[in-house]
Amino acid sequence: MALQFASTANRTVLARSHTRRLDQAIVDSGYRSRFRTWERVATVRNNPVRELDDSGELFFSPELVPALAHPILAQADPAVRETVLVHRLYEYLRFTIDLEQSAVIPVTGHISRGMSGLDLPEPMRLDAFKIVTDEAWHAQFTYEILRSVRERTGVAPALPQTPTFTTELARIHEELPGEIRGMDELLFAIVSETLISSILDELPKDTRLPVGVRDMVADHAVDEAKHHSYFSTLLRHLWPAMTPKERELAGPYIPRLIFAFLEPDYPSTALGLRASGLTGAQVEQVLSEVYTRDKVVGDVRRSAAPTLQYFVEAGALDHGATLEAFQEAGLVT
Repeated sequence: MALQFASTANRTVLARSHTRRLDQAIVDSGYRSRFRTWERVATVRNNPVRELDDSGELFFSPELVPALAHPILAQADPAVRETVLVHRLYEYLRFTIDLEQSAVIPVTGHISRGMSGLDLPEPMRLDAFKIVTDEAWHAQFTYEILRSVRERTGVAPALPQTPTFTTELARIHEELPGEIRGMDELLFAIVSETLISSILDELPKDTRLPVGVRDMVADHAVDEAKHHSYFSTLLRHLWPAMTPKERELAGPYIPRLIFAFLEPDYPSTALGLRASGLTGAQVEQVLSEVYTRDKVVGDVRRSAAPTLQYFVEAGALDHGATLEAFQEAGLVT
């Protein structure tokens, strides 16, 4: 199920009654663009599509795949473990493509064309155009690496038709009260673009991986550092510009948006393990014993720390219902 975006007219939080107030807040604070050197440093302007050569002995860092530590896989044939890593790479690549095309590009496209309802200063709209260009490039070079991995390994991707995060976002979108429906897309873009994944940091350093994979992830990380700054700035000014009613309605959904981005995609992981040679019973055992709820919540809380701090600084957790939702999700104590 593809994520459906609400029309501009339905984006109450972005309604024209708030645009002047939001615009003035950003102008008063002095927006400082991180994209002033974009033409010189953006990977789409400077780097080629990375090619997959014969280098590398692994396709993903084992330390970033918790399932490999389970006794069933720890004692498995090396070929099985290596295939699990190939499928984990496929999962990451597919997630990246879907995230950029279904969640980030539509939001930044609306911002860049002045169709979001946000009356932003011209430099922010211009930077949104650059983010759209970056993200389209990320989706393209990620897909090309995916194709190359399939050709080199002969392993077909075992992936669900729809990633779990898009299904969860669609569910949240339908649950939102009508007067704020559409705010979820903007908030999820802020969440996803301010959560710098450990994968972007760790994979480029792992010399066991093919050079093409490492360089592709490193390219992505270079651009995402600027996107992170843009969306954290947007949040700082968006939240105070919302009405108390809008904050009351939207705030409790933020933890679900964070989990949609960070929680493991269990169906995708299960398909990868099954395709690697595990039986159905083994897959079920690995998932139930590796991804306990306490561990998942703890991992999400640690990974979400920078974004949580941004929401705290914006005042989102000052509202009782929002704070309670974060507490119930295990994101704050």
